[in-house]
Amino acid sequence: MSSQKHSAGLLLFRSTDGGAGFEVFLGHMGGPFWARREAASWSVPKGEYGPGEEPEAAARREFEEEFGHPAPDGEWVPLGESRQAGGKTVVVWALEGDADPARAEPGTFTMEWPRGSGVQREFPEIDRFAWCTPQEAAERLVAGQRVFIDRLRDHVRGGQAPDGP
Repeated sequence: MSSQKHSAGLLLFRSTDGGAGFEVFLGHMGGPFWARREAASWSVPKGEYGPGEEPEAAARREFEEEFGHPAPDGEWVPLGESRQAGGKTVVVWALEGDADPARAEPGTFTMEWPRGSGVQREFPEIDRFAWCTPQEAAERLVAGQRVFIDRLRDHVRGGQAPDGP
């Protein structure tokens, strides 16, 4: 693995409209930078991993850290990789299952806020979760993750998702 950063995530989805459609489970990024934003401020639950960790294990770990509960059991569908605007490569799997956004117990991070104040504050990694239609997800997700919705749509419609990393 190169010095480039890598993240792995798990995109939970559930069928709607008697199986004709689906929704995805997304998280709104926490912290002051994202607080008043809706468009392009949501993410697949994901996080970085290093050379000693398998991407699948990182995706499972990050889902649990960010949502506060383990991922449901089921078949993981590889949705491939996408390179984000900042240069990070993200690999995502889809998993059919359910989760209650109201049960979220997100992990936290600490940062200086306001900047330059010397005050360290704690913020949730993800400040809220929601089920979104593919159309809502296209507006809410950061640009580099939108491709995963298209790949999941292909899978749900009976197409083949790309191979994993």
